[in-house]
Amino acid sequence: MNERVAKSLLVAAVALYMGVVAYNNIVDYGSNLAFVQHVLSMDTTFPGNRLLGRAITSPLVHHLFYASIILWETLSTLSLAWAALLLWRSRNLAPHLARPAKSWAAIALVANLLLWFVAFLTVGGEWFAMWQSQSWNGQSAAFRMFACVGIILLYVRMPEDIP
Repeated sequence: MNERVAKSLLVAAVALYMGVVAYNNIVDYGSNLAFVQHVLSMDTTFPGNRLLGRAITSPLVHHLFYASIILWETLSTLSLAWAALLLWRSRNLAPHLARPAKSWAAIALVANLLLWFVAFLTVGGEWFAMWQSQSWNGQSAAFRMFACVGIILLYVRMPEDIP
């Protein structure tokens, strides 16, 4: 199999995953809104922890946070799908002609990595102490996606031997 075909399929797989995530969050808005509300409210973290001053209990802010996550997921889906298409179209081109497609894929993958690392692991996990919650902790899922997307990014950026 042509390496660029494999790269385009992997990027397309991430786009598909993100599309399903964004779709689910839009269609079943309330399910993950509850997740965002509990994380931002910090109502399931350790009782009396000294970080509770960071808690945000405003429903408006909860909706804004959640909407920004859905927007990020949607933009990620679109940029990854475009990158997969560009990689597919460049599958038989010389490596130097495929650089723009690989660059777009790298940008889309990095933007997706930032979603998992910044929004979920850093902001949710550490700032709002999501790691303390037994019931509203999405860190393992976020790390799993960060790792998968990171591996795909490394593969996409590898040089190829296109005959």
